Amino acid sequence: MFDRTDPSLRPDLPTSRAPRTAAVKTPPEAARSGLDGGEHGAKQLDAVVAAFHARPLKDQYRVLMLDGVVLARRTGAGAIRRPVLFALGLRHDGKKEIIDFRLAQSESAAEWERFLGDLIRRGLVGDGLEMIGVDGGAGLLAALPTAYPDVPVQRCWAHKIRNVLGKVRAHDRPAVKADLHAIMNASTLPRARSAARRFADRWAAHYPPAVACLRDDLDELLTCWRYKSLIQRKAVRTTNAIERRFREVRRRTRPMGVFSDRTSMDRILFAVFNHENQNQGVSTPLALTQTF
Repeated sequence: MFDRTDPSLRPDLPTSRAPRTAAVKTPPEAARSGLDGGEHGAKQLDAVVAAFHARPLKDQYRVLMLDGVVLARRTGAGAIRRPVLFALGLRHDGKKEIIDFRLAQSESAAEWERFLGDLIRRGLVGDGLEMIGVDGGAGLLAALPTAYPDVPVQRCWAHKIRNVLGKVRAHDRPAVKADLHAIMNASTLPRARSAARRFADRWAAHYPPAVACLRDDLDELLTCWRYKSLIQRKAVRTTNAIERRFREVRRRTRPMGVFSDRTSMDRILFAVFNHENQNQGVSTPLALTQTF
C-alpha cells in the first residue's frame, strides 16, 4: 500500500535536460501496422505505448472517472478474461481525456492502489478534483480513501439502476425504472431526496433488497447535485463515457475475437484511446526513451 502523504508522491519539475519528444498521431489501425511492420515497427510502437504510460500528468481535471472493464485475451491454455483499469478526466474546458489504463489481474483494492498511486506519482495529486465518478466496485471503493481521501465520490446512476432493476420482477421494472429516473432527473437536491422517499414508501414492502440497494448508496448518488445545471450533472452522474470508449475498442477488434496476448492488447488499447484523445483535441506529445 502506498502512503498518500509521502512527499515523494508529489512530483517536482524536472531540472535535467528534457527528453526527446514526438507528436504521436496514432489511428486505431496503427497497432496492426506496427505489428505488421516487423520487429522494428513493433519496438517503435512499444516505445510509444511505454511513453504514454509514463508521461507526466497535469493536475488539470475537475472530475476523475474510474472503472474496470473486462476484456478477453488468448493464452496457451485458452482465452482468459482480465480487467482493464481505466481513468478518464473531465477538464475545465469541458473536454474528456483518457488519462491512462492498466492491464490488471483483478479489480482488487491492491490493484487499484497501484494504478492510482502511479497516477499520483506522475502528477495527478487531485488538488483540483471536485468529485470522482465510480461504478461501485468494492476494490476501487476500498482504494479511494488512501489515494484521494478528501474528494467526494459520485456513484454511477446507470450501474445503480441496473442493480436495482435486477432485484425486481419483470412486470414491475418499467414503474420502478420511472421512479428511479424521477430521483435522478430531479431539478434540485431536496426534490431528489423527496423522490427517493416516495420510491422507498412505494416499493419497500414489495422489494426490500431493491430499496436497500438504492438507500445504501443514496448520498453518493446525489453528489452530482453540487452542480445546479442538469447538463453538468448529466456529464458526471454515470461512467457511460468510459463504456462508450470500450464499445469502440470492441467494434474495432471484433474481427480478432479476442486479443492475441497481453502486449497486443496494450498496443491496440493505446491506439484506440490515443485516437479518441486526438478527436477531443487533448493528445499530448510523448517523451520517448528510445531513438527511432
